[in-house]
Amino acid sequence: MRHGIKKRTKILLITLAVIVAGGAYVLFRIKAGLNSAIQVKKLEDGLYYMEYNGDYGFDRFLEQGGASSDLEVAQFVGKDLLKGLVIPGFKTGKFGCSTLTARNAEGGVVYGRNFDWMECTAMIVKSKPAVGYASISTVDLDFLDIGTEYDPDKTLSKIVSAASLYAPLDGINEKGLCVAVLMIDDPDVTGQDTGKPGITTTTAVRLLLDQAADVEEAIELLGQYDMHASAGMMLHLALTDRTGRSVAVEYVNNEMSVIETPVLTNFYLTPGDKFGIGTEQSHTRYEILMNRLSEQPVMDLEDMKDAMSSVSKNNFGEFLSTEWTIVYDQDKGEIRYYHRENYNDYMTFSLQ
Repeated sequence: MRHGIKKRTKILLITLAVIVAGGAYVLFRIKAGLNSAIQVKKLEDGLYYMEYNGDYGFDRFLEQGGASSDLEVAQFVGKDLLKGLVIPGFKTGKFGCSTLTARNAEGGVVYGRNFDWMECTAMIVKSKPAVGYASISTVDLDFLDIGTEYDPDKTLSKIVSAASLYAPLDGINEKGLCVAVLMIDDPDVTGQDTGKPGITTTTAVRLLLDQAADVEEAIELLGQYDMHASAGMMLHLALTDRTGRSVAVEYVNNEMSVIETPVLTNFYLTPGDKFGIGTEQSHTRYEILMNRLSEQPVMDLEDMKDAMSSVSKNNFGEFLSTEWTIVYDQDKGEIRYYHRENYNDYMTFSLQ
């Protein structure tokens, strides 16, 4: 009897050792793969820059049917990119934002974007898919959750870095298409149901940055999917391209709506019952930017920065801050980041 117990115990211990060793090996392989694909640099407290130089599987994500929720996105990322060892989480929360499009003196297009949120850890992500366009996007790492503080030297944080490819909130690609996600303060949640494959808001941003050269192509791509809100809220998209075309894409009554506008904040622009629903402050920011554009239709990057700083959160005395402001020269591909309303200093990036 004792011999049998000892034998079973020995088998159990060997099995556990194999499982642990297997898990350690998988973790080692994931870490080795991430180390070769990811280069992360700390720019300042709360802001990192990453270049991802590997296959992040987005074509496979689309081929397997996309996703109708953040959870489905996390499950795909965990299985495909992270080999099933870790499933990242997606947090929810409310944020406010502003975007503006204008012409410069040469007839080119400049674009500005504010992301308003409580203090967060942000990452600027430069990526190039195997097939598609190179892009630079921005991610709020606090929207991703694996239960640990971000530290790029740790494997779990590298996993968050890889998962961030599926969670961009704004960006520009090498063709000059700019995309940004903005919240609408509405208890409804975007959730189309027309029988098309599903896509979430953040993965829609990745789709457009990877595959759309201009606004027309972006609208056509979005029309092929049923949109489902990321972070459990009502969201709309701001799109601008090198021709100067600038639109808002909203989802009302199960239909996609496209509105031509150079400014977008946090209320509906779609005509009908929803028009105007949003925060009172977002209407104020919209009017400030529209008046600014009317008074100064020609802007360079410095002018655009001044316009965006005029609607930053410090001007409204809110507990939120403008965590990042980005201004883009869509013809030259120059990108300037201003972090946490420090408008006296900026970091420059390029897709070249």
